[in-house]
Amino acid sequence: MRSDLFAQEHHEVEGPGNFVKQNSKMMKVELSQGSVKALQGSMVAYQGDVRFDHQGAGGVGKWLKQKVTGEGLPIMKMTGTGEIFLAKLGMDVHVIELENDSISVNGANILAYSESLTDDIQMVRGAGMMSGGLFNTTLSGTGQVALVTDGSPLLLQVGDAATFVDPDAAVCWSAGLQIQLKADIGMKALLGRTSGEEFQLGFHGQGFVIVQPSENMRFGGAQDAGQQVQQQSPLGGLGNLLR
Repeated sequence: MRSDLFAQEHHEVEGPGNFVKQNSKMMKVELSQGSVKALQGSMVAYQGDVRFDHQGAGGVGKWLKQKVTGEGLPIMKMTGTGEIFLAKLGMDVHVIELENDSISVNGANILAYSESLTDDIQMVRGAGMMSGGLFNTTLSGTGQVALVTDGSPLLLQVGDAATFVDPDAAVCWSAGLQIQLKADIGMKALLGRTSGEEFQLGFHGQGFVIVQPSENMRFGGAQDAGQQVQQQSPLGGLGNLLR
């Protein structure tokens, strides 16, 4: 039997660590090095004795945050022995190594992360009530984070000048950055003819912001979730975009 499907480029990739990229769209998790939390529904295959458990809110305080903000991530905990292959809608996969660091992440871009990391839901300071609340997920400690982007991402350095990003395009950023919500509502927006660019996240301080060439990231896909978000918030559901 012969086919280009059997070429070496399609073979399983081995590597150090428990997060091993197989190609630009798929990642392998080696459970021998510890249990991992991953986006529910992201498993495409696995080998070995693996258990998948629903990950609860993680305590009364976090449960209350999720209920108040609506920002709970649909996470599963993977334990056992074996290998799990993860992907999300054919998006690009990227792995970040945290070494006693913290990073703020748009929840829609999270694929998986080490259980050793502490996760928390935080409100973006400065967003206030204008957007109905703007929240993101902060991951802290030592471990690995796997993110997905809709297209090839761009790293922007934040320095003396502020950096402004569309909330849908923001993937992750330095946890120490100060953030403010900038609103520019013109007459067309007031008349209902919005351009979709009325709100931006302003990043100040020293650090980085990673952006993607897409403004349609949602948990359940662009079209379905976009309809749900519009129903939840009169301003397009900005509070549901950064988790």
